[in-house]
Amino acid sequence: MPEFERMTINELVCAQGYDCDCGRRHVCALDYLNISRGAIADVPQLVRALGAKRPFVVADANTWRVAGERVSRLLTEAGIEHQAYVIPCAGERIAPAEWEVGSVVMHLDPKADLILGVGSGVINDICKVVAHASGRKNAIVGTAPSMDGYASNSSSMEVNHVKVSLFNQAPSGILLDTDILCQAPMRMLWAGLGDMVAKYIATCEWRISHLVTGEYYCEHVAALMRAALKRVADAADGIPARDPDAIQSIAEGLVIAGIGMAYAQISRPASGLEHYFSHMWEMMALERGEPYDLHGIQVGVGTELTMKLCGKLKEVKPDRAVAEAYWADMTQEKWEAQIRRIFRKTAPEIIELEGALHKNDPAEHQERLERIITHWEEILAIVREELPDYDALHSLMKKAGLPLRPSEIGVSVDDTVNAFIGSRDIRKKYLTSTLLWDLGLTGEFADYQRQVAES
Repeated sequence: MPEFERMTINELVCAQGYDCDCGRRHVCALDYLNISRGAIADVPQLVRALGAKRPFVVADANTWRVAGERVSRLLTEAGIEHQAYVIPCAGERIAPAEWEVGSVVMHLDPKADLILGVGSGVINDICKVVAHASGRKNAIVGTAPSMDGYASNSSSMEVNHVKVSLFNQAPSGILLDTDILCQAPMRMLWAGLGDMVAKYIATCEWRISHLVTGEYYCEHVAALMRAALKRVADAADGIPARDPDAIQSIAEGLVIAGIGMAYAQISRPASGLEHYFSHMWEMMALERGEPYDLHGIQVGVGTELTMKLCGKLKEVKPDRAVAEAYWADMTQEKWEAQIRRIFRKTAPEIIELEGALHKNDPAEHQERLERIITHWEEILAIVREELPDYDALHSLMKKAGLPLRPSEIGVSVDDTVNAFIGSRDIRKKYLTSTLLWDLGLTGEFADYQRQVAES
């Protein structure tokens, strides 16, 4: 069995993939990958390597200025016909939502054979969705090391004001010019680190979910995610100085994390409760028509909060009577009232979602509780094995300059507590908040979350 964590990036994107003893074949079949200084000059080579004749270039106003104009000029100089579309933006940045996707589709060149995004997270996600829906290849010229989705086969989108992961297709080509990445706004560099430190929580919760729910888990993919995380954590000190070698390592780590998601065919290896804090805050801001921070910045704060929760979790001893009393008290009517209080206009979608996912099913609760009680010491061992020392991680993030508290990114104490309570309701992914629900400890930990947010 190959040791993914010891492979180079080029070995990881082997088109044939690797048969794994987890029972799956792991594939991330990139046809082109270039992470280097001055890489943008190779844009024509990227297009030709993918067998494309007429790319459709997609950017927003910021990424067009940073790299899009140059991409278009390079294509013209190389004699490659193309059209370009700059997605209009009413605020500071575009959103990964239905309007933006529809806007790209409405302007899509019908003769195009490649969707070529110029940007980072949102542009990449939009282009994946459009390419998948239209049956075209897609590629990305990255402008910031701000997220781990460059190589993943999923898009984090807003659908009916609910954050969802849409599984579509990984890009066929990725080009990251580290000279450009180094010049990205500092908050975007912080966002990349924030998105990566989340992997501590994600891997921990993935293992716990496998134990409690029987969810698919691959230790080889988990090892790859740990290796990607180490690469980024080791380079974090270079972020404030925009050190090119550090940014190169961070970019490589982010791409490797995306490969891990493509291997697993789910976002689970890369996101856990810390991401759901971000999803919840974004949903709240969208409903109010308010701005919200970069996803990776919010995820970094969510990681801090989740690390605190997991620290308190180590003090817990499961009590069957407490859990069953909590479930008995949480009637359907009471749960729906809680959903309406937290989600407001989006509440009907969340309530309808429960009808399909059955997260509140009493029989499933009972089965999970039995496994939790039986395997509690194993669960605590996983927490100890996967999560770093809180003070060490806090110091690493603080030294790099990341915001660490909800108040630093404009999130209130009430929104922090409500995000924790509502996190388990937006998808059926087993999170730390789901584990606490199963233990009947949501209320107790919500009070603790409030203390942490207020301190």
